[in-house]
Amino acid sequence: MLESTVAAIGPLDEAAMAAAGELQGRLTKPAGSLGALEPLSVRLAGLAGACPPPLPEPAAVAIFAGDHGVHAQGVTPWPQEVTAQMIGNFLAGGAVVNAFARQAGASVTVVDVGVATPLPLDPAADPAGPRLVAANVRAGTRDLTVAAALTRDEARTAVETGIRVAGELIDGGAGILLTGDMGIANTTPAAALIAAFTGVDPAEATGRGTGVDDETYARKVGVVRAALDRHAPDPADPLGVLAAVGGLEHAALAGLILGAAARRVPVLLDGVIAVSAALAATAFAPQAVGAMVAGHRSAEPGATAALRHLGLDPLIDLGLRLGEGTGALLALPVVTGAVRVLHEVATFDSAGVAEK
Repeated sequence: MLESTVAAIGPLDEAAMAAAGELQGRLTKPAGSLGALEPLSVRLAGLAGACPPPLPEPAAVAIFAGDHGVHAQGVTPWPQEVTAQMIGNFLAGGAVVNAFARQAGASVTVVDVGVATPLPLDPAADPAGPRLVAANVRAGTRDLTVAAALTRDEARTAVETGIRVAGELIDGGAGILLTGDMGIANTTPAAALIAAFTGVDPAEATGRGTGVDDETYARKVGVVRAALDRHAPDPADPLGVLAAVGGLEHAALAGLILGAAARRVPVLLDGVIAVSAALAATAFAPQAVGAMVAGHRSAEPGATAALRHLGLDPLIDLGLRLGEGTGALLALPVVTGAVRVLHEVATFDSAGVAEK
């Protein structure tokens, strides 16, 4: 599945992009007046191979959840059980991602790809609300400071889980996929992935996650550095990098991105976990970046390093660092607006408006 998905990812359609650029120049507005929305609409036309491209709707958020053996190294003060508890909150509709999804009219799918503790499922949960996909590869990763976090087979299974979820959501009618994540301690493997794929120093790739103190932050940077020294992951081998220092949710998100790119459906990236996964996806298939839209700039410094490496500019910058898919959901109307302009704004000729 992984190889056939990668093989299906092609370049953007140059003719559709040219048509979208020409159309932008005839709309009743000064050229360039919509700033970043104009090249975004052109790129989405290239992805779809049509001008105008389809409106990116309905939207589907996929939250991949997993736990991490590196939690034992004291990189976060939050107990590991919070991962499972937050899944219960997602399914009950009580998290920030649920509030933003309701506002945006987006569906929410939660995928257990590697949660370590039993899930507190509520049998009274709304059957029309968020749904859970049981796809647990293993009960959390191994501690990446003492062993590879995953075997190559486990990493592949997680990536292919993401590909499969992308296909199911698109087959269900989704016009855009949004990345979500949940996993206590998951910013540590994200930092390791970012350092491995971009070559930046671990200190530049590592942030404070849920807001750790100076002592914990220094320990976290040391953990990332030690893991990279131990495994020496090769960025030309993305499956090997994910296995050595990644997380199950990171690998599954990489798969979701690849699956969307193969189907030529845009994927709206959330924060640091998503962009670390996007680096892996791009290492598998460089042209996958054509399907990616950076929703926001996470407050985590590694996110900026990753976006720079990907060549993506975030649509909003609000200092967010929650994850879950929240930043992507806030950016969704911007993406929709960029495409709606091509569908609905009159040209100078059709509106009878004089040009300069």
